[in-house]
Amino acid sequence: MSRAMDYQQKLAEKFTILNERGSGVLIRMNYIKKTCLDPKLKPSVLTDKVMESAVKYINKKFPNIDFRGNIQNLTSIQKQKAEVLAATSSYYDSFLDVIEFRDHVYELLNTIDACQCFFDIAINFDFTKSYLDLITTYASVIITLSRIDDKKTLVGMYNCAHEMTNGSSDPSYPRLSQMFVEYEHPWKKLTEEFGPHTRSVTAALLSLKMIYPRRNLPAEQWRSAQLLSLLSAPAAMLDPTCCDTMACEYLPMDVMERWIIIGFMLCHSSLNTNQASQDLWKMALRSGLYLTLTRDELLIIHKVSEDLFDSIKGYSKRVADIKECREHAIANSGAVHRERRQFLRGAMKELFNILEDEPGLLGPKALFVFMALSFSRDEVLWLVRHSENMPKTKTPEDCVDNQMAELLFYMEKLKGLMKKYSQVLQRYHVQYLAQFDALVLNDAMQPIYIS
Repeated sequence: MSRAMDYQQKLAEKFTILNERGSGVLIRMNYIKKTCLDPKLKPSVLTDKVMESAVKYINKKFPNIDFRGNIQNLTSIQKQKAEVLAATSSYYDSFLDVIEFRDHVYELLNTIDACQCFFDIAINFDFTKSYLDLITTYASVIITLSRIDDKKTLVGMYNCAHEMTNGSSDPSYPRLSQMFVEYEHPWKKLTEEFGPHTRSVTAALLSLKMIYPRRNLPAEQWRSAQLLSLLSAPAAMLDPTCCDTMACEYLPMDVMERWIIIGFMLCHSSLNTNQASQDLWKMALRSGLYLTLTRDELLIIHKVSEDLFDSIKGYSKRVADIKECREHAIANSGAVHRERRQFLRGAMKELFNILEDEPGLLGPKALFVFMALSFSRDEVLWLVRHSENMPKTKTPEDCVDNQMAELLFYMEKLKGLMKKYSQVLQRYHVQYLAQFDALVLNDAMQPIYIS
């Protein structure tokens, strides 16, 4: 993609705005779902006995509700139309925000395909991360929306009250009701939408093929590599720790797994044509059983994947892969993550004791701290997702950790060190910029002729 085209389209800015907007819409969809499931919080218009016949009629006839011909079924709304409008308007507006968000996502994804953007997490980290975040956020919004059982009733009642008050339907009602009908089977519709974007999505996901496997190693390999240890090479203790994929080293595992699993569900054709796609997908499926859509809203990854691929002709091998990965995850993932937590407790304690004694090392070894905190966060979040939802296994103790407090303690202590000695880090990196980066940049610029 040409640089001029990038600036002209302002793609990075659009990613930032849409990802923030999508996160807000997703939280609201989750809130509406929770509200409608809680008898104490549920809107009174849905629970009032007087409204019972109207609710049944709207659910039965949605989206083609005859507001005039069957007025006897809607008498209760006619009598309380102002109250119904007031009670349902915020929900209606939130659902309209989903349509607006969807329209902007469609437009941006089409622009990206037209511009033939290049995605590689190791080269243009922020751009690729924003692209994959937008895809998973959009899918999460649609899936959470589909789980709101009362959405048709809320929208139908609002439009009915609007018609009775203003003499006409709300102008947005046809599109909104059509969207609800289209997403009755959300994954089927989403895969249709993302078919044209398969090339770009697959390229972005495959850029994880070196990063994700390296982050998904068992604790034995961490131990043999003396990961996070400052004592493994005493002579290099003062050397700055850096690499070409710095930001990738503390990228959350659950974020990468959400990208991989949701991304390959949306653009599944590459699983049948590209072995690298299949290997990456299987590795993510073996790592656990659940992904977080937002807050406590979970995706049961193997069930959802199997249901989708069961409905697609020619995917029997992929269904068999999913079943095999699920059995592997149930049998092994608990032990793998237990061993990681055990390793991290020791590694975090050692790292904290050294850095507390010699805070000057925080400058050159800041990456070690970020990696340690990131790896620990990954394991805490995995246990939170799985501890109460794990199927029966021969080793249920793998998902119970009585020593979790120790890991959390050293996470807090390391965070405290970074805050306490922030001036040390700033001073070190300002000097590093001036005495190393500036010189390297100068040498790199010398051969470049600027007209």
